[in-house]
Amino acid sequence: MNTTGEVVADPADPVPGLDIEIWSDVVCPWCYIGKRKFEAGLERFRELHPEVPITISYRAFQLDPTAPPGVSQKVFDVYVKKFGGPERAQEILDRVTKEARGVGLDFDMDIAQRANTLMAHALLVLADKVGLQSELSERLMRAYFCEGEAIGDPEVLVRLAGEVGMDEVEAAVWLDDNAGAAVVAEQLEVAADLGVGSVPTFVFNRSFGIPGAQTQEYFVKVMERLAANAQLET
Repeated sequence: MNTTGEVVADPADPVPGLDIEIWSDVVCPWCYIGKRKFEAGLERFRELHPEVPITISYRAFQLDPTAPPGVSQKVFDVYVKKFGGPERAQEILDRVTKEARGVGLDFDMDIAQRANTLMAHALLVLADKVGLQSELSERLMRAYFCEGEAIGDPEVLVRLAGEVGMDEVEAAVWLDDNAGAAVVAEQLEVAADLGVGSVPTFVFNRSFGIPGAQTQEYFVKVMERLAANAQLET
């Protein structure tokens, strides 16, 4: 503290950072849309506050954990059953496609194949270990929403992992051994403990959560407020 009573930071002290965990599912359209909006906000925040260290992790959430493993279904058929008929299903698909277009995403829901996402989340655990989680998350979502890939098929998952620079043999063994299942289960439990009931949900420093695909401006405001509060607490 200086003579005026103001707290003066020691240049040698580390700047408080933001630890951001994103609970999402790779077959959730609002997760992909929200990802784009968050990324835009994050880019702007980093321009304004390059000194603030930030870590980002993707955490598992399953919209439909009861979906049969390894079986793909047309997303339209799934939505018809879930939302009560073809008209409502088409309305929702048209809406998310329009919203996606607004953030630069070209959804093709006519070819999207809904599947159980447990193996995809397990592979994201491995991607986190090798520093490629963000890249794999993006690739899985693009594969599902834009390319009609069967993201519940282990062979497809291994190929997509290789496309972002992961070792395909390691990825195949990881999935075959079900090595990430315990971590995924733990993440699902943490989500429940934190009250994450819908996705996307962005959790900052395990103390503040934002549900939904918020605007770029809102993400910037939240990060600025949390960063400022962290500095005051140090």
